Amino acid sequence: MVAITDDGVAALRRRIGVAQPHPQPPHYRFPNEDAFRHVAEAYGDDNPLWSDPAHAARSRWGGPIAPPHLNGGDTMIGENEVDVLDADTRDLLRGDPIRGAHAYYAGSFREWWEPLRPGMRVGRRNALVGVHDKVSDFASRAVHEWTGEVFAATAPRPLALNAQYRLMIRTERDAAEARGKYDTIEIRPYTDDELARIDDAYAHEVDRRRGADPRWWEDVEVGDEIGPIVKGPLRVTDMVCWHVGVGMGLYGVKALRLGYEQRRRVPKFFRPDDLNIADVQQRVHWDAEWARRAGNPAIYDYGRMRETWLIHLCTDWMGDDAWLWKLDCEFRRFNYVGDTHWMRGRVTRRYLADGERPAVDLDVWGENQRGETTTPGHATILLPSREHGAVRLPEPPGRATGCADLLCALVDRFAEQR
Repeated sequence: MVAITDDGVAALRRRIGVAQPHPQPPHYRFPNEDAFRHVAEAYGDDNPLWSDPAHAARSRWGGPIAPPHLNGGDTMIGENEVDVLDADTRDLLRGDPIRGAHAYYAGSFREWWEPLRPGMRVGRRNALVGVHDKVSDFASRAVHEWTGEVFAATAPRPLALNAQYRLMIRTERDAAEARGKYDTIEIRPYTDDELARIDDAYAHEVDRRRGADPRWWEDVEVGDEIGPIVKGPLRVTDMVCWHVGVGMGLYGVKALRLGYEQRRRVPKFFRPDDLNIADVQQRVHWDAEWARRAGNPAIYDYGRMRETWLIHLCTDWMGDDAWLWKLDCEFRRFNYVGDTHWMRGRVTRRYLADGERPAVDLDVWGENQRGETTTPGHATILLPSREHGAVRLPEPPGRATGCADLLCALVDRFAEQR
């Protein structure tokens, strides 16, 4: 049985603030318009701002920019700036002190300062910023691991791009498998009328995209509704398309001989299937039986898929000349194959950020067909203004331009906020 121990938690805490290499190379080392398009299409977005030079040239940006999810998104971009460790640091970071505990991507807090443009080369730094010992409803003990990730352009010039706090909830797998908390959830077939409603929403999605028509700050009112846009019914096919665009994520699942080599490096990430063939634990996202063994009634999505759906909701509403500055969200319930999500939002505040930048705050959320809010969050968007002019990009913490200063600022900010 896998157990989260006091010693394991203490060992994790000793790593707080220690810069460490990301375990996977970037999926896109030299991202361009094609990469922008592939990532956007992976979450169902064909906004021409991301990949059509003629359309994007007429925007405030003067050319294509990456969709926000790619600009600092997990394993998609960013070459390790820290790749050589001294002996003591290497020993401190060796292995996973709670290896075998299941990992759920439970929350994300992102902030963007500059667009990612074609041809930029990007560096990254990462460090654990917080370790909180919790009692979980889903398993007997859980650990909340908070990681800070920062991204900055290294070429053609140093430029801070994005930062993220990423929350992984680690649970005792065997306890989670035994409790069956979600066994009563019903995923039933859809009626023709329900499917027609979903199809109608898809048919009108592009019509609601703001695009090149500016959404002026002065025209927005508190209480304005955002969306909805629909995502679903979720299929395994959608997750295949997701991986085509964004890669295999943190675990870097490989094929054939490369998969064999990965199994040699990290054997505990594998378990035998019904044919006694070793396969990755990540199979819970496409194999119903493995999902049930992990304590779920069906195959389920990746949390960051719904994060991108909220990003899509925001970028469609705000238009090409606006800037998504901040977005946070939590993944409070699973999203199962067969579920449909309606992504919605509401304006909660209109103000001048830092006394000079026209901004709006939004509540945003994803709601499934059972009426459950699975993904609550918030966003801050900078809008063009008739009085104040075009969007002026926000300043990164300490006006940092590189990853080293950004990561220090992120560690300090997290400590202050907690």
